[in-house]
Amino acid sequence: MTTNPLPDQSFALEDEDAARAEVYTLLAHLFYAPPSAELLAHLRAAPEAELESALAPSWNALLGVARDLDVAAISAEYDTLFGGVGKPDVYLFGSHYLSGFLNEKPLVQLRDDLAKLGLARAPAMPETEDHIAYLCDAMRLLITRPEADGSSLALQREFYLAHIRPWADDLHDAIVAQPAARFYARLAEFFRDFNSVEAQAFDMLS
Repeated sequence: MTTNPLPDQSFALEDEDAARAEVYTLLAHLFYAPPSAELLAHLRAAPEAELESALAPSWNALLGVARDLDVAAISAEYDTLFGGVGKPDVYLFGSHYLSGFLNEKPLVQLRDDLAKLGLARAPAMPETEDHIAYLCDAMRLLITRPEADGSSLALQREFYLAHIRPWADDLHDAIVAQPAARFYARLAEFFRDFNSVEAQAFDMLS
């Protein structure tokens, strides 16, 4: 998984694809770890979305809570929701939502599909590949890799519908149900709305 808050795009992307890649990058970083001071500053300085955008309410709410909370508060929230010893309040792994257990059949299928795409987990990353941050970063790579072209949309669609869409709403529901969730509740709502836009766009390809 990348640790760079902005992807290295040394080749041309359509504006829409560039925007999608940036969203997946942001989601990957914020679900993998609390934001750094630099990333939080980027969020606070980001422009609000125009109201006609389907993502405007949840995006603007995310910017609002980013301006209200500091790094320490968001880090504490992240640890409360996703960390701790033993069972976390919220799992970030797809296998938990798809099978009820970690490291189960959905993870095996995911690894097979990643291998076919030429993607693999970085050795330094301790989490399994079904972590939502890893999946978002995989989508970023599918969008931005140099050989990407119009035909790659079919691969993006197949990967997204198989490994993110089936449990994205469950993850949203699990996060927003937590009383401690403030920043991450807003992130979950933005994630939900972005998933809705992605799913509708991919449906148009079928």
